[in-house]
Amino acid sequence: MRPGALLLKFRKKYGKGFRVAWYRDRVRPKILQSKPCTGLTDDSAEIHVLTSEQDWLNLLWTLKSFYNVSENPYRLVIHEDGSLGSEEIQHMKRLFPDARIVLKKDSDAKVLPMLDDYPKALEFRSTNPLSLKLFDFPAYLESKRMFLLDSDILFYTRPDALLDRIGDPGYVKNIFNRDVSGALNVDVSKVRERFGFDLLERFNSGLGLIHKDSIKLDWIEEFLDLDGIQSHHWRIEQTLIALCSCRFGAELLPQEYDVYLDNGLGDRPSRHYVGAVRHLMYAEGMKRLFAEGLI
Repeated sequence: MRPGALLLKFRKKYGKGFRVAWYRDRVRPKILQSKPCTGLTDDSAEIHVLTSEQDWLNLLWTLKSFYNVSENPYRLVIHEDGSLGSEEIQHMKRLFPDARIVLKKDSDAKVLPMLDDYPKALEFRSTNPLSLKLFDFPAYLESKRMFLLDSDILFYTRPDALLDRIGDPGYVKNIFNRDVSGALNVDVSKVRERFGFDLLERFNSGLGLIHKDSIKLDWIEEFLDLDGIQSHHWRIEQTLIALCSCRFGAELLPQEYDVYLDNGLGDRPSRHYVGAVRHLMYAEGMKRLFAEGLI
C-alpha cells in the first residue's frame, strides 16, 4: 500500500483520537453480546427506524438504550435500505425477536405500485434512500401513531416529554426535536404564500411523533413541486416531513431535546449525534452507557 493511502487510512481510523476509535471499533460491537429485548407488544405506537450496513450497529445502541430507560415496550419495525447482509439481519432478529424487519426488496414490491399516480413521489422514492421514511414507514405502520427514531440517538434517562405526548390519546399534533439551525430546502415565506401555513424553525426529523394521517401522498406530490425542494439531497426527506407535519399541526420538543454541537450531556434524557458530532456518540455516549452496564 502506498504511503499516501496508509496515511489516509490512519487518519480515517484515528482522526478523531484513539479514544473515539476504541469505543467505535472495540466497544461498539459488544452490543451483539447483549441479551435479547423481548415483549415489544405495545401497539399504542410503533417505532420505525431505517438502517444500512454503515449504521446498523449504531442503531442497536439506539434501540437498546431506549428500551433500557423506557417503560414503554412499543412495537418495533426495522426497515433496511437494501445494503444489509444476512448476518446483520440475523443479529437484529436475535436481539429484537418481536420486531418486524422489512427488507427493501419486499418494500419495493409493496410501495412502488402505491406511487403509480404520483410521478414526483415515485421518482423521489426510486432515487433517494431516505425517502423510505416518507413512504415505507407509513405503508407498514399498523398503529395510528409512529415514533420516528434515527440511528444516531442515544438515551440516558426516560424521555418523559416525548413519551407523555405519545401516550396521551388527546394529543393530536406531530412533535420533533429542534435542529442546530434551519435545515430545510424551501423558502418559508413561499410556503406560507402558497399553502397558508408556517414552517417551524430549526425543524429536525430525527426524533419525534408522527400521526399516520399527517403523511399524505397528495400533499407530498404537491410539495415536491416547490422551488428549491431538490436543492439538498439529504434534506429533502426532512423538508417533506416538516411540510406534512406543519400542515397537519406540529410543535417542537423542549430545549433538552435540541441538537447541539458542544461536548457534555448535562442532565439531558437523550442526545442526537448528528454528523458533526458523530464521534461523540462513541467517546461520550457509548462510553457512558457501557460504564453504566447497558451491555
